[in-house]
This record gives sequence, C-alpha cells and structure tokens, in this order.
Amino acid sequence: MRRYQQLLPLAAAATTVVFWASAFVGIRAVGHELSPGALALGRMLVGSLTLTAIVLVVRTRRRAAPTVPRGRLLGAVALWGAAWFGLYNLALNAAERHLDAGTAALLVNVAPVVVAVLAGLLLGEGFPARLLAGMAIAFGGVVLIATTTSAGGTDVAGVLLGLLAALVYAGAAVAQKRLLARVDALTVTWIGAVAGTVALLPYLPALLTELATASGATAAGIAYLGVFPTAVAFLTWGYALSRTTAGRLAAATYAVPPIVVLLSWTLLGEFPAPLALAGGLLCLAGVAVATRRGRPAAASQPSGAGTAAVAVRTGR
Repeated sequence: MRRYQQLLPLAAAATTVVFWASAFVGIRAVGHELSPGALALGRMLVGSLTLTAIVLVVRTRRRAAPTVPRGRLLGAVALWGAAWFGLYNLALNAAERHLDAGTAALLVNVAPVVVAVLAGLLLGEGFPARLLAGMAIAFGGVVLIATTTSAGGTDVAGVLLGLLAALVYAGAAVAQKRLLARVDALTVTWIGAVAGTVALLPYLPALLTELATASGATAAGIAYLGVFPTAVAFLTWGYALSRTTAGRLAAATYAVPPIVVLLSWTLLGEFPAPLALAGGLLCLAGVAVATRRGRPAAASQPSGAGTAAVAVRTGR
C-alpha cells in the first residue's frame, strides 16, 4: 500500500504533462475551423462547467459551502483568471494559426526566463550571471525560431504571438504565487476559470456561428480541451504538488515540448523545421540555465525568482 501511495503523485504528474502537451496538438487540430476567440471561449465554457461540478462535489463531500474570497482579493483572482485563462488562450490559439504545435510549445517554454526577469525587476532579485546567460541562450533560440516555421518561411507574427503567450503565462504564474498564499488552489483555479470565461463572452456570437458549420470532430476537440488539459490537468498537478517538492515536480514539465513534437508528428503529420527545432532546444537550454538553483547556502531560503520560475513550468 505504501509503495502504491508513493506512485500516485508520479502518476498524477505524468497525467498532467501528457494532457498539457496534448493541448498544443488539440488547438492546432481544431483551430482551422474555429477562430482564436471562439476556440478559447468554447474550451473555457467546458472547463469552467467541469471545475464547477468538481467544486460542488468536493464541497458536498466536505459538507461545507464553497469559500469564495471577497473584496480586493476576489478582484485580484478574477483579474488573474482573465489574463491566464483568457488572454493566454487567445494568444496561443492565434500563434498556432502561424506555427506548428511543436514550434509553439518550444517557444512558449521561454516563460520561466520571463518570470526570472520579472522577479529581477519587480521583486528586487537582481540579474545574476546565470540569468543573463540563460536569457542570451534563450534569445538566440527565439531568433532561430523566428527565421523559419514548419512551412520553411519566416512568420514573425506567429513568433510574436507565441512570445506574448509566454509573457502572459509568466506574469500569471508570478501573480498566482501570491494568490495561493491566501486562497486554496482549487478555489483559485475555479474562480479564475470562470473569470476567464466571462472575459471571453464577447466571442460568443462567433462561437455559435462557427460551431454551426464545424465538424463533430471539432466539437469533440473543444470538449476534450476543456475537460482534460484545462480542468483535470490542473487538479492532478495540484495533487502531485501537494505530495512532493515543487522543484522535482516542475522538472517533469520539460517533457512537454518533446511530447508535443511527437504527438504533432504522429497525429497531424507536422514536424518543426530543423532551425525551429534547434531554436526550441536552445530556448529550453536557456530556461535550464536561467532557473538553475543557487548553492545550498543561498537556496535555504528560496528567492521569489526561483520559486516563481519553478511554478511557471506548470501549465498550458
């Protein structure tokens, strides 16, 4: 039984990584029939309903009403959700209209470097040599990606949208670290998802119009994206995170881009161009260098940059 309990966090982490990787492929697969806004809203409608059902079940089993933050704290959670579940999804969906799924995943994974930069600017963490070196390596990777796409041509728009997604992703991760100190993870995720859905409601007419002519496979894809990469993956991640160290668990998400490349190649017949793949590997190398923890003496009290950078390697 003890061995079984030890394997549960590992299984939960693996589930999260696979679902988050599949999201990039799912977006690419259904994005040809739905505009970025309609796709984002459809996914979040399903995700919000799923999370609401989960919250009700959990609260019923605990025989307690959902605890909802109030005042400024509620506003902060709602703003975080609008950015994370709304703007991030819009940017990523738009990026994948220009880039294949593998290239997009490699590009978005520069987010931990952005977190470290934000921590240096906003939290007074400074810019140690490892961060500057990692930034330089990751920037070189972005330049390589910008020079080519899977079609073999330059597509600056897709790269800029991918970087916007990474920037929003990083900012949301830093904000989430502060929110989780005052609100539990399930409540933050649930309220954030609902807020993101509300922020995307202007795209409802487009969603209804496009769904009317979309295939059944596209509708199924939206349902999949909402239930699994959005709702289930966040819950399995929270379960795993509560039972192991954040550093060890976050390292597992380095597997996301390779899984995306493999799934995209197998299911969609897409594979990043050589320069894009090389650039993505440089980005991951830059992330590894920039977010590498310091010496034990310095690591006894983790810095905001280190903690936030670890947290940012957690989601899609």
